[in-house]
Amino acid sequence: MVSLFPLAQIKLGLRPISSSSGFPRLPLRFCTARGSTCSSQTSAMAATDTKIPQPPMAKKVKHEMEMFGDVRVDNYYWLRDDSRSNPEIISHLQQENAYTDFIMSGTKHLEDQIYTELRSRIKEADISAPVRKGPYYYYERTLESKEYVQHCRRLVQNGETVPSVHDTMATGPEAPPEHVILDENVKALEHGYYSIGAFKVSPNHKLVAYAEDTKGDEIYTIHVMDAETCTPVGEPLVSVTSYIEWAGDEALMYITMDAILRPDKVWFHKLGTNQSSDSCLYDEKDDMFSLDLEASESKKYLFVGSESKTTRSIFYFDISNPENNLKVLTPRTEGIDTSVSHRGNHFFIKRRSDEAFNSELLACPLDNVNATTVVIPHRETVKIQDVRTFSDHLVVYERENGLPKVRFYTLPPLGQPLQSLQGGRSVDFVDPVYSVEPAESQFSSSILRFDYSSLRTPPSTYDYDMNTGVSVLKKVETVLGGFDSSNYVTKREWAVAEDGTHVPISIVYRKDVVKLDGSDPMLLYGYGSYEICVDPSFKASRLSLLDRGFTFAIAHIRGGGEMGRKWYEDGKYLQKKKTFTDFIECAEYLIKKKYCTKEKLCINGRSAGGLLIGAVLNMRPDLFKAAVAGVPFVDVVTTMLDPTIPLTTAEWEEWGDPRKEEYYFYMKSYSPVDNVKAQSYPAILVTAGLNDPRVLYSEPAKFVAKLREMKTDENVLLFKCEMGAGHFSKSGRFEKLQEDAFTYTFILKILNMV
Repeated sequence: MVSLFPLAQIKLGLRPISSSSGFPRLPLRFCTARGSTCSSQTSAMAATDTKIPQPPMAKKVKHEMEMFGDVRVDNYYWLRDDSRSNPEIISHLQQENAYTDFIMSGTKHLEDQIYTELRSRIKEADISAPVRKGPYYYYERTLESKEYVQHCRRLVQNGETVPSVHDTMATGPEAPPEHVILDENVKALEHGYYSIGAFKVSPNHKLVAYAEDTKGDEIYTIHVMDAETCTPVGEPLVSVTSYIEWAGDEALMYITMDAILRPDKVWFHKLGTNQSSDSCLYDEKDDMFSLDLEASESKKYLFVGSESKTTRSIFYFDISNPENNLKVLTPRTEGIDTSVSHRGNHFFIKRRSDEAFNSELLACPLDNVNATTVVIPHRETVKIQDVRTFSDHLVVYERENGLPKVRFYTLPPLGQPLQSLQGGRSVDFVDPVYSVEPAESQFSSSILRFDYSSLRTPPSTYDYDMNTGVSVLKKVETVLGGFDSSNYVTKREWAVAEDGTHVPISIVYRKDVVKLDGSDPMLLYGYGSYEICVDPSFKASRLSLLDRGFTFAIAHIRGGGEMGRKWYEDGKYLQKKKTFTDFIECAEYLIKKKYCTKEKLCINGRSAGGLLIGAVLNMRPDLFKAAVAGVPFVDVVTTMLDPTIPLTTAEWEEWGDPRKEEYYFYMKSYSPVDNVKAQSYPAILVTAGLNDPRVLYSEPAKFVAKLREMKTDENVLLFKCEMGAGHFSKSGRFEKLQEDAFTYTFILKILNMV
């Protein structure tokens, strides 16, 4: 269906992204010919006496679907094949790809030029900020011209010293040698697609368990290996999610999925035994709920969450007493969402309810989980996003006025009563709009690690000493080619929606190029679903647009979580259209403020953001020059009526259940496939992944087929389906740059900026 995040992370939403909690990925492929319309492209290519092929036209096979006396006709229903092996369908997708390649062939030189630009900004041989765990530093290394990372470690010199923000990993001939635990480049040689969804080191640092996906379908295989010799340990665990955690040094806990890829069972695996003999600790039979798994920061407990879109309960597992199995920590209560951390003799529970809609923080003793105390009360204007515990501190990631905040508190010594936490101190940030995400930190230290970025500030890893307030930059992503952040302006604007709501917009442009007189091109990005926060973060490839005079903007529309829980609730269910009208209002505001004109405005969204793009194209096609819909969720009603499609049942609490008449007609009124009409559309690029388990490839395929049938203009419409990838497209880092180059070439050609 739609998730932006791994299927194992359904908690964060989707069909979600970044994401992570971070930034949902930009739509990856753009393409078109020389001018802004097919006619201009045709004349340009005719000059070379090249025969112009006709766009592929899918055959029409009438398929009627009746609900509540309403009959929908889907002439392209036949394009869905869950086996992904029907020769006629594969041939149609290949024809679409061939047509796209042909139309784009005239600007291959520009695409190659942009790809060279993108790659030239990367420091290809580099390492991540090392993370100290026990006696080792762990980090990832990238190599010159290699697509994937190496997972490495080194012994810590003077390992008995207390960790400090000033610690650095020793390198050079006198330092402990680097040990490569796993080289993804070697593993990827056997596969067209390769992605590791989890990489977990055992508590004694002797073993590693990792989950790999070799198709892009997000069905993983778990391998265990000796960390020193790199030899396999036991047989792989197959057909699992990427949720794995060590339960001591000799056992794993992991989660599997049902037939519709819903994480539904949690298992206990003893090393050296067959998967068939593993113990099932819990089976979630309610198909509205999915399971997730995480370890406490203290590494003493494992937490299993069972969640729907509105409700989440927690089981806990004491690693030191595995015979006790899972125990209920927070029971399931409709409308109550909980997540848990541990420190000392307390659990800390982040709890959201109808009354405490932005969440409150509770604490309870380990031996009496029902005896809760409110340590941070609910606040109507501040949302508690995440909580991290340390041996002596508690860190709260918050949101206020649309911006992320980091606040930390000193906890009382172990054994002393835990009362309401007062005061606290905040970490200060310099940019007007930015992104900050928690990074892996050492529980037993006072050092908080976080990742910071803005639209003009490359990803930066900081260590912050919560005792002294000293902050040290440990790593900043190198951007080659003379990049200077001072050349760029980032700011926040506020559009006013039709109901008077102020909608934030994050903006970046190059100050010595952009004129702000309406003549500049703009790329406007939107998402607006699953309470996902699309915080403004840096992307080096985006510089190829900014340096050509583009303004880039993010519309933080309702349905997302940027402005708190109510912001999300105001853009879901029977208020989903506010997501689309907010985006349109943002576009019109930017035009009014002379950031661009209709003739220079391009729009972009992926997954549920692709639904946004499809919806606004049907509503206001006159407002945009070009649109990119990446793996778009566009066949809303048909998909949500089919519980055999992955994620559908869990998504009824996001979009609504169209088996109910009120939801059926409301969802039909905005579903992009159901609302394509005989009108002029701007230039459009649509992408898909054949193995995508979140948004079936057939949704964008049908959307394109219906557009080809109905639209009255001659503007280019291109469809690119990756035949060996899933929701997140190709897996290699340079392959992704190639896709960005393809995308930007499409935009530049549509705007006649070749």
